[in-house]
Amino acid sequence: MSEPVRSEAQHAVAVTAADAGQRRLVARRTRIAAIAVLVLLALGGARTVISRMDNAKTLEAASAQSAVQYVRTTIVRAGGTGQTLSLPGSLQGYVQAPVAARAGGYLRRWHKDIGSRVNKGELLAEIETPELDQQLSQAIAARTQAAASLELARSSADRWEGLRKLDAVSQQELDERRSTFNQARANLAGADANVERLRQLESFKRVVAPFAGVITRRNVDIGDLIDSNKPLFLLSQTDPLRVYVNVPQAYAQLVRVGQPATVSLAELRGRTFKGEVARTAGSIDASTRTMQVEISLPNRDGVLLPGAFANVELAAAPSGALAIPANALLFRSQGVLVARLDANGVVRLQSVRLGRNYGETVEVLEGLQGGESLVLNPSDSLAEGDRVQVVADAAPRRAASKPATP
Repeated sequence: MSEPVRSEAQHAVAVTAADAGQRRLVARRTRIAAIAVLVLLALGGARTVISRMDNAKTLEAASAQSAVQYVRTTIVRAGGTGQTLSLPGSLQGYVQAPVAARAGGYLRRWHKDIGSRVNKGELLAEIETPELDQQLSQAIAARTQAAASLELARSSADRWEGLRKLDAVSQQELDERRSTFNQARANLAGADANVERLRQLESFKRVVAPFAGVITRRNVDIGDLIDSNKPLFLLSQTDPLRVYVNVPQAYAQLVRVGQPATVSLAELRGRTFKGEVARTAGSIDASTRTMQVEISLPNRDGVLLPGAFANVELAAAPSGALAIPANALLFRSQGVLVARLDANGVVRLQSVRLGRNYGETVEVLEGLQGGESLVLNPSDSLAEGDRVQVVADAAPRRAASKPATP
């Protein structure tokens, strides 16, 4: 009995030892797995922390970079060579006059039509004047009668002079004959004047050009009744031409006699014509608040036509005021400001008073002295005391950079 019992006990002990070894193995594997998971978790956490730290540093650098304001600047300078004023104008003949007839009658024929170039004294038209012809004939007859009366009065006065020396007539009678002679002489002078007047009117039957030019209008035809109030032709001298422009009051002081002017027409693209200011009105029209300016424009080839609309650019004299780019202005509740940079690159907001607006540039009357560095295109968030980084100074702008259209 003892031997089998011992065997079973040993077997039970062996099984128990094997189970314990198996459990220790499983526990060790479990610990290893747990440690591996913890290590992996720790590595993952460390990687996350490191990544977040890198991202934070990158974000901080990007924030610092974006916080820096980069600006472009320009230097305040004087107005330069002045402004170019662009204004509408009207071409007119240098001499332009309606040609009328001094003598009344009927148009016999006309010799020149519209577009004809004529010289001074050239025949334009002829007028039939039957009434004037009869008046001249009557005046010549009256002059002959007055001449005969004068001869009779002279002979009578001479005879009475002789009789008076013989004391055959009284002094009163001699004075009467002398008075009759003087009256006859005055009548003859009046008749001569009347004949000359009618002959002068007769000469106006031939209508001639008072100056060289171009016929731009013909208002009559053969058989029309002509009187002194009806112009027959409109004659224009086309070389040179006059160009009239109305300069607004704000720019009137900038225009001077002798200044150059450039004239262009929309239908003549690519061509410009040079002229100069001949004279100015010297006063402002109270109804339009403009000053009339006359420009003399050569037209030797006859390309320019009187009456045409033209665009005139006047190189106005400089006003002497400071000029800054229009994109350097800030409009805020305090008024019109500019962002000025001091020596340390710090923004100082400066209030200014503006003058004339020339489009890309404006005049500054108060607030700047010249030589300041101004920020171009300042942002709305730009504030007093901000520190900015200057990228590059813009090329100095002059007041004559672009024509101004009032």
